[in-house]
Amino acid sequence: MQVSVENVGKFERKLTVRLPADGLQTQVSARLRELGRTVRLAGFRPGKVPPKVIEQRFGAQVRAEALGEVIRNGFTEAVQQEKLRPSVAPSIEATSTGEDGEVSFVATFEVMPEIGQIDVSGLKVRRPMSAVAEADVDRMIETLRLQRRTWAPVERTAQTGDMVMFESHASTDADRVPAEGNERSGTILGSGAVLPALEEKLVGLSADQESDFSVDFPEDYRVSALAGKSVNMHLRVVRVSEPSLPEVDVEFIQGFGVSEGDIESFRREVQANLQRELKGALMARLKSEVVDKLLAAHSEFDVPARMIDAEAASLARQSEQQARDQGNPSAQADSGAFAEVARRRVTAALLLGELARQNDIRLDSRRLGETLDMIASTYEDPQEVVELYRREPQLMQGLQNRVIEDQVIDWIADHAELTEQNLEFKDVMQPNAV
Repeated sequence: MQVSVENVGKFERKLTVRLPADGLQTQVSARLRELGRTVRLAGFRPGKVPPKVIEQRFGAQVRAEALGEVIRNGFTEAVQQEKLRPSVAPSIEATSTGEDGEVSFVATFEVMPEIGQIDVSGLKVRRPMSAVAEADVDRMIETLRLQRRTWAPVERTAQTGDMVMFESHASTDADRVPAEGNERSGTILGSGAVLPALEEKLVGLSADQESDFSVDFPEDYRVSALAGKSVNMHLRVVRVSEPSLPEVDVEFIQGFGVSEGDIESFRREVQANLQRELKGALMARLKSEVVDKLLAAHSEFDVPARMIDAEAASLARQSEQQARDQGNPSAQADSGAFAEVARRRVTAALLLGELARQNDIRLDSRRLGETLDMIASTYEDPQEVVELYRREPQLMQGLQNRVIEDQVIDWIADHAELTEQNLEFKDVMQPNAV
């Protein structure tokens, strides 16, 4: 095998490989013989199809498949020989396909950047700390009661906490929304689900009462005909309902899968769930802190453009899928909008991966099992979820990557200038909390 490497950019390499055609011919002959033993063709007994017929029917396909395999194997051997680390899949062009006694191809690809020794000792990292208190359990139980509240119509005027059903239409100089009739909507006063100015007008109205007023819609409002405009609104209250919270009794408790039905068991179950959520939230905050500091310390670090492009394209596909799941089947996302996020993610992944390699941080099977159990415990049948991960290599690989990344994050925190930041549970669970 003859190999030559040309540097055509900071990361881009052009690899030219020449191989004797003997290996290709051997593979083609072996595949054709195997087909002769197994293929079924009309007019011939199994295993008795003449080689010339096999060659005529399948020769071109077999040769193409064998050539592809020879090139793939040749590329793998060549990059190992030249000690190259491709960052993404190569672009390969066959320049000779064996007819002249040689198989040759040119592979163009970007290589992984060279990363020197990474020192994290100077990073100033805050590790968030928190615990689940009895008051947090109380708040969660109240939240669960709110989720299972019932509603009963009342004759009085609406107040905060009530559910109000109403009909409305909006008019501008150019449009009426809807074009005819009224739109029926509902909201819980105080939830912030509708415009504050609209919610303010609903307070104090009872069933069948009406109101006309002007309201300014924000620029990013979902209805383009109203976005950024001053609009005349008309609304009529259809129904006002007040909430009724369930008692925390045996029936309520058993509804959450706590078969014992007693308050002590229920509180323990709620606390365990909150602790699991808290652990994940603390890790997410620590990871964000560490990655921010690591990227700031290596702001000059450059990464291959194709890695960024591939990650941006992946993020765009995820965004499109989320939009489809939310009822927008024609959603399209521009990968360019994700370029900066992609750059950060690729850079962080490369730095964390190199730290794992330099410090021999290997997958902790115990932590992997604990993480899988934690994920599974949130489903109705945890064992089924565990089995799913064990059956699906791609799922398991993603979980393993996540766990070893968490191990690297913990290692960085332990070797950096670490301070602890004590937070209340509710502050940890709020994304914008300090």
